[in-house]
Amino acid sequence: MNLDLKHKNTFVCGSTQGIGKAIAVELALLGANVTLVARDESKLKNVSGELDSSKGQKHNYIVVDFTKPDELKKRVEEYANKNSIHILINNTGGPAGGPIIDAKTEEFTQAFSNHLLCNHILVQAVVGGMKKEKYGRIINVISTSVKQPIKGLGVSNTIRAAVANWSKTLAGELGQYGITVNNILPGATNTERLNSLLDAKAKKLGISIKEEGQEWLKEIPVGRFADASEIAAAAAFLASPAASYINGVNLPVDGGRTLSL
Repeated sequence: MNLDLKHKNTFVCGSTQGIGKAIAVELALLGANVTLVARDESKLKNVSGELDSSKGQKHNYIVVDFTKPDELKKRVEEYANKNSIHILINNTGGPAGGPIIDAKTEEFTQAFSNHLLCNHILVQAVVGGMKKEKYGRIINVISTSVKQPIKGLGVSNTIRAAVANWSKTLAGELGQYGITVNNILPGATNTERLNSLLDAKAKKLGISIKEEGQEWLKEIPVGRFADASEIAAAAAFLASPAASYINGVNLPVDGGRTLSL
């Protein structure tokens, strides 16, 4: 099985913590040159220094805030005009939780911009290089909510579904160029995002985070939360030459929690 990513250039968004950082680490271990994309330069520097470079990889970063799509477009296009990108990992922190009926319209607008519009800007910037290289992997880290809505995540459920359908449409258009487009659907994963969701729900119910966590675990057949490295392993496989015939899929990595097919 060919998992070698040597000489492949990658963009990893939201890569200073959690799943994004884990994916960056895994891609570097497989030999890829990694460009980290996030808004905190000090964290970007730290993560860049942690990435494996034993195969001659060269890593760098771009500082950009996804709440400023025009700035993102400018910075990424400048970079892509000078460098071909083979692998794009679209990964952005999810919107705040809460019932959909209580969501403000501006919450949907901001989430749509942060996720779908910024994803689209990134794809448009790098797809020319992918076509030229005849190798492209676009991997969107979204949520199992595209298969089964998650209670209390109204805005996220809505926006993630939009991203999934955008992705499926792209897969049909870009496959002829050797570019695949797939979605990773993480389940409950030990990250800051999970802790914040557990904390908010626990406070609302007047219980401890541990008690709320135990309720979540009851719904997961394997009986534990995922480690970010386990999500990263799935993304790394989809980014590799071995996954060249996998296109347009939603891949749950959730310990069996999602009940739908």
